[in-house]
Amino acid sequence: MAKFLLLKHYGLSPEGEPGHAPIFGWTPEEIDAHMAYQRQLIAELRESGEYVDVQALSNDSVLVRTGGEGAPPVVTDGPYAESKELVAGWYLIDVESKERAYEIAARVSAAPGAGGKPGDELLEVRPILSM
Repeated sequence: MAKFLLLKHYGLSPEGEPGHAPIFGWTPEEIDAHMAYQRQLIAELRESGEYVDVQALSNDSVLVRTGGEGAPPVVTDGPYAESKELVAGWYLIDVESKERAYEIAARVSAAPGAGGKPGDELLEVRPILSM
């Protein structure tokens, strides 16, 4: 088994262009349909033993760095790498192969989005290094 992180990217089309509305711009019914799909997929991954963790991220964030010796941390609202605008959450899975990780990522990508159509979300699939 190998662990993979599936990073959920919102707000971009499959071509990398802006246009897909992030979830906070959806109707309550669209959010409910999306979440029902996610819960069903999570249940299937639990049943197959491939589930490790799933988390959604809040849109709130700050950038923190050291303030130097004896000083408090410096907390600012940026500048960010693009993750604040892109990373919405993740799945952490434990699967037999990268191909299986790709299959699961494709299913996550197909969750209903705005208008009830498949969201066609971009998912970054990254192997977890074992130490």
